[in-house]
Parts: sequence; structure tokens; C-alpha cells
Amino acid sequence: MAAASVLQLATSVCSPRVKLRVPTGHRLWLRRCPQERLRAAAYKVTIEHAGESRVVEVEEHETILERALDEGIDVPHDCKLGVCMTCPARLVAGQVDQSDGMLSDDVVAQGYALLCASYPRSDCTIRVIPEDELLQVQLATADD
Repeated sequence: MAAASVLQLATSVCSPRVKLRVPTGHRLWLRRCPQERLRAAAYKVTIEHAGESRVVEVEEHETILERALDEGIDVPHDCKLGVCMTCPARLVAGQVDQSDGMLSDDVVAQGYALLCASYPRSDCTIRVIPEDELLQVQLATADD
């Protein structure tokens, strides 16, 4: 009987999810076994720059710029805050969340992005472009 109790205890401790109630009434799901690590979603991002194309895996909580620099891809950048516009790109395919960046909605709708403010939301292809190209588009839409 004691062996069955230990087995039952071990099974319940390592259950995939445990539901807790938090004071605000929201539910919180946690993994309880140390061998089960929570992993963020990761996407394959193709970065086209300087005539080369590299595929890197970028987790959903990191920017494309962070991963590119970690992988040794020498892309232009400066402030890393989505303000200075020195890391411009065109989104060729896929989706990114760049709600932290300073580009206007109409410029984003045309497929422009800032690497430092772009979090992948699918596998995607992004082409690094000259800063002047983005500045011209941004200024042209500001006049409208």
C-alpha cells in the first residue's frame, strides 16, 4: 500500500500542468517537473544582408537584431530601442510584431521593419535595406 502511495504522489507531482488560482481570479499554469522546461516558440528567420542569406532560429521573446548579432551577422544598428531607424529592413515573407518600434502604421503596412523592434511571429524572411530607403518612405508618409 505504501508503494502505491509513493507512485501516486510521484505521478501527481510530475503532472504536466498544475492549475493555481491567483488573487485576481486569473488562472496560472505551471510545469512542476524539473525535467520539463518551458520553451518559448522559436521561428526560422532568413536574414538577407550584403548579398548573403542566413537562416537563424529566433525565439518569440527576442528581437531579430539580438539573434543576428549573437550569430555574428554584422547588420547596421545603433540604439536598439526602435527609435533611431539605423536597422531598417523589408519583411519579404512572414509576420513580426514590431509594436515597440517607432515606425508609423502605414510604413509597417508597406512591409518595412526595424530589426531591433521586430519579434518573429512566424517563420519569415527579412531583407536589410539602406537607412535612406526607410527614411524616404517615413518622411513621404508624414507629409500625407
